[in-house]
Amino acid sequence: MTLVHERPALAAESANVVEFVELYKIYGRGDAEVRALDGVSLSIRTGEFVAIMGASGSGKSTAMNIIGCLDAPTAGQYLFHGVDVGGLDRDQHALLRRHYIGFVFQGFNLLAKTSALENVELPLVYRKVPAKERRQRALAALASVGLANRATHVPSELSGGQQQRVAIARALVTSPSLLLADEPTGNLDSRTKVEIMRLLVELNERRGITIAMVTHEPEMAEYVQRVISFRDGRILPADSPHAPHPSAPPSQRSVSP
Repeated sequence: MTLVHERPALAAESANVVEFVELYKIYGRGDAEVRALDGVSLSIRTGEFVAIMGASGSGKSTAMNIIGCLDAPTAGQYLFHGVDVGGLDRDQHALLRRHYIGFVFQGFNLLAKTSALENVELPLVYRKVPAKERRQRALAALASVGLANRATHVPSELSGGQQQRVAIARALVTSPSLLLADEPTGNLDSRTKVEIMRLLVELNERRGITIAMVTHEPEMAEYVQRVISFRDGRILPADSPHAPHPSAPPSQRSVSP
């Protein structure tokens, strides 16, 4: 991976966006030792939409943090597009997050006194993208989530679902190869949850964006292609393939074997 301010070139490409090989995350020692991840191996293929599930303390959040380069494993190997993330330094981790991974959170994390357009532009400001290009790309991202007519509104003038759409647009504006969504429907009512899940399915299908979503809601997991379930730091024996949810867009999704 080349260390530059522009989008860095990955040293290798792979059919898998994410691959864990015998990954461990261990806290404490002796009787106080906790294995948040206990020899986990998994892969997320390019273009997949997967749900990561499990009870509190199961290891799902630890796995998500490692995928997003927000934490590092104690042992084992994490490959991103075939590149060993463990061999990267802190600056290279930051570049990987900035250029290849988009984040969506339960709490939206929007700047309260800043317009939707300016919120979406923010990642491009950090990348020193010229103002005119920033504006064009941010407007296109808002249009892709159905909010072209809300660009000048601040978060308090938007519904919860609209705020989450702005957050999704902000995650997409850098054209990431992986979208990480951490409980993206957790703060929404039932009707809006469905709207957001339909949007994520559409982005996955039409734009080929790889999505990994942490959720504790089985009904939200019904929209994805595969469920990865954690328990006590390990993945349960079989990933669960899913047919498209009845309220998902009518196009046919491929279901992982």
